[in-house]
Amino acid sequence: MTVLVTGGAGYIGSHMLHELVDAGESVVVLDNLSTGFRFLIPTSVPFVSGSTGDRSLVREIIAQHGITAIIHFAASIVVPESVADPLGYYSNNTMNTCALLDAAIKSGIQQFIFSSTAAVYGTTGKAPVREDAPTVPISPYGTSKLMSEIMLHDASKAHGLRFVVLRYFNVAGADPRLRTGQATPAATHLIKVACETAIGKRPKMDVFGTDYPTPDGTCVRDYIHVSDLVQAHSAALAHLRSGGENTTLNCGYGRGVSVLEVIDSVKRTSGRDFSVDIAGRRTGDPPSLVANVDRIRAVLPWRPRFQNLDTIVAHALSWEKQLAARRKSVMA
Repeated sequence: MTVLVTGGAGYIGSHMLHELVDAGESVVVLDNLSTGFRFLIPTSVPFVSGSTGDRSLVREIIAQHGITAIIHFAASIVVPESVADPLGYYSNNTMNTCALLDAAIKSGIQQFIFSSTAAVYGTTGKAPVREDAPTVPISPYGTSKLMSEIMLHDASKAHGLRFVVLRYFNVAGADPRLRTGQATPAATHLIKVACETAIGKRPKMDVFGTDYPTPDGTCVRDYIHVSDLVQAHSAALAHLRSGGENTTLNCGYGRGVSVLEVIDSVKRTSGRDFSVDIAGRRTGDPPSLVANVDRIRAVLPWRPRFQNLDTIVAHALSWEKQLAARRKSVMA
């Protein structure tokens, strides 16, 4: 049994690779390296450069490596960018997922794990949000992922494909062993941006909006450690392998943290103060998104290990320091 991981050279995908390799799984990566990095991939894992939209390539990989399951991470993920380039997001996220599903079904794949997002909920008005809440995304990013979820449901009904959809809330942190982490230049993830500012890579950081209907006026999010998230994927894979039913699950901790609280944690954990500017709201940002996690705890034997915000920040800081040192050595 071999697992195909799309987008495995990216932030979450590379953590998934290490998780699977640690568990003794046979793994293959498909990534076009548009935002990923080869150095994040374990050296023992076969790498194929290409697009999930290339049906012939996907079918060749499945046949050559004996793929039995697919974990699909490959996607564009920046909300403001999706507002500026909606067609690019529908092309990369929705149309490429359609092509991947088509190739998978024609190749006899029966187990599919889809990387989705809490952005499918839009502005829910309720917290914590359940999986059966209305899905009314307010960004093309969220819509592109919701369209992919709908395709997956329909493909399952027509062809018997079995799936788990995992809706991520805000993913942060890094591998505690520092084998991989968020390496994307000019990333927009709040904790990464704050950590980069704390170590001096950025002169300052911005807070986008302080007039939201939240306790301190800044957006509230449910931050989940990336290592806990990939363990949820492993549990989802085991669920499908044991004959578990199709399901959609929130991936979070059920606890909201504001932007200002995150910044305080980074300052406290790093022991450094840094400049923070207040900017206007960004289009596509809901005031609050916090997960109801009752279903994932009931369906999967998943128990997170890194729920403390300062722990998430500490791992992210350690990774940023290592990444900065690596870049200096490459430039030397």
